Amino acid sequence: MTLLIILIVIAAVVLAVSYAAYRIPFYHPDHKESPYDLPPEEQYDPYRETMTALIREMDAVPFEAAEITGYDGAKLYGRCYPARDSAPVLIGFHGFKSTALRDMCGAGKLARQMGLNAIFVDQRSHGKSDGKTISFGVKERFDCLSWARYAAQRWPGSPIVLVGVSMGAATVLMSSDLDLPPEVKGIIADCPYSDPSAIIKKVGRDSMGAASIMLYPFILLGARLYGGFSLTAAAPVKAVRRAKVPILLIHGEDDRFVPCDMSREIYDACVSPKTRVTIPDAPHAIAYILDPDKYAQAVRAFLTSLGLDVK
Repeated sequence: MTLLIILIVIAAVVLAVSYAAYRIPFYHPDHKESPYDLPPEEQYDPYRETMTALIREMDAVPFEAAEITGYDGAKLYGRCYPARDSAPVLIGFHGFKSTALRDMCGAGKLARQMGLNAIFVDQRSHGKSDGKTISFGVKERFDCLSWARYAAQRWPGSPIVLVGVSMGAATVLMSSDLDLPPEVKGIIADCPYSDPSAIIKKVGRDSMGAASIMLYPFILLGARLYGGFSLTAAAPVKAVRRAKVPILLIHGEDDRFVPCDMSREIYDACVSPKTRVTIPDAPHAIAYILDPDKYAQAVRAFLTSLGLDVK
């Protein structure tokens, strides 16, 4: 009886710690982020005014609401920005606990300048989309497939390019080995992490030091038990080994959240045609803000290499 009690106590402790470990990175029920909630780090201070102005510019652009059903029945929401029926289509995916307006404001401006159709989505568990669990791209990669199918039906015959920033970049890369519609011609990934497990470990070390090593097994268990997914089920660095479309990687060289070397790791593993562009001194997720000309040149060259009609 004593042994049984001890085992029950141990199991209860493991479940409790795993639940706490799940809630920290993955649980996200409220979806209350504002696009104007900018990163608090001092590294971003010189760019806040420019970032806010670009977000406001995109916020003022008329759009059409779109809603689709994801692979698991989740309702997913997006903003559609039609340009012309025959134009290429960008489908944009934002980052962790962020918004499409904030993370996609640069891509939105490029889409308007280049005359492209665009859809900028609320990732599951964000904004107006369903969900309470962020899976760092493991589940979200299948949403890329759903949105690509939607775009292929809405703009028949138009080529599609998947675009993502941070977690969104990892998400679109993790879709690169899926059975995407033939209309999907390429992927643009801005500051992606190489592996969900790797970024979890990196952030844990930054915040907790060596103690984070002891918490990691509980994070894995919490994701499985309470989030319904395996953190190790997919990774950009694994997916691009079977990628079926060309990929453009963009990364800020002063990214202190997702190390620039992670996109190098993805580049080295990628088997499809690939390009990697880095922006000196750029912090995480604002490479466009620091050097919009270089960023636009890289995107335009990539789209042109795909044979797409851009202005």
